[in-house]
Amino acid sequence: MASISVNDVAAAAGVSVGTVSNVLNRPEKVSPGTVARVQAAIADLGFVRNDAARQLRDGRSRSLGLIVLDVANPFFTDVARGAEDRAAEEGLAVLLGNTDDSLAREAAYLDLFEEQRVHGVLISPLGDVGDRLTRLRARGTPTVLVDRQTEDRSFSSVAVDDVAGGRLATHHLVSIGKTRIAFVGGPISIRQVVDRLEGAREAVAKHPSVSLEIIETDALSVLAGRAAGELVLERAPGDRPDAIFAANDLLAIGVLQALNMRGELHVPRDIALIGYDDIAFAAAAVVPLSSIRQPSVLIGYTAVDLLLREAEVGDTFEHEQIVFQPELVVRESTGA
Repeated sequence: MASISVNDVAAAAGVSVGTVSNVLNRPEKVSPGTVARVQAAIADLGFVRNDAARQLRDGRSRSLGLIVLDVANPFFTDVARGAEDRAAEEGLAVLLGNTDDSLAREAAYLDLFEEQRVHGVLISPLGDVGDRLTRLRARGTPTVLVDRQTEDRSFSSVAVDDVAGGRLATHHLVSIGKTRIAFVGGPISIRQVVDRLEGAREAVAKHPSVSLEIIETDALSVLAGRAAGELVLERAPGDRPDAIFAANDLLAIGVLQALNMRGELHVPRDIALIGYDDIAFAAAAVVPLSSIRQPSVLIGYTAVDLLLREAEVGDTFEHEQIVFQPELVVRESTGA
């Protein structure tokens, strides 16, 4: 069956194609009676407008591109929800790209969103994408970094102070008497991991009797956390840490699973455990996890709001770096 066209609507309503176009795009220029007649024809024929041509004329679509590190991480799911909430208020849709910690996939999504002429790009970058984002912006596509701060203020960004979060988590472990702390996280090339580790080091530096070791993982996942937990269990009892700071909650849940499966160590009696992000699963874990809370939904909402303002103002927009402060949430995994 052939699709219904604007010409078909015009013929059924007894008006010109231009009048149908005005009803669809500028109804205030058409008399109420004519608008009603055209809308009745649209309903009778089942006409659905094809927005592609209009978007090509305007040079910009009604979609935003959002690129995240790992959509399986509930933190980024909540960021996406916040972004969708704000975009929907402006009649925009969010196209989600998951890099899965792959530089090649990150580049492919940037190519795709540029080809789609999206309204703007939000990205939690894995690699150094500064030059690419600069080119995007030069072509009229505003960009905002998500969950990442910029040092030179060349881009707008919305993030949480991860260095402060790392300090907060480690200080909490020290405050409950822990002296052999292991930081579990990786790859270390991910900026958020680096910042959280830096905060942990700063906190430990104030306490000469406290040591900090790094157990690097190849991903920020439950499976990687389970592998890290197995490494701890393989050590002699006197060589094990008495506390673990995991770079995110998925890692912390994996560590907890490994310790529970063997049953040799009890959390928090033998090892205290704290995560990061405070995802919903943290409170629902077998041993409820202490965590560093990030306002994930608010991060997504604010990032879109910032991007829309930059799109409206254009080249004269003064880039903003919005930084939220993290919050310590204490639960049973650290002895609450």
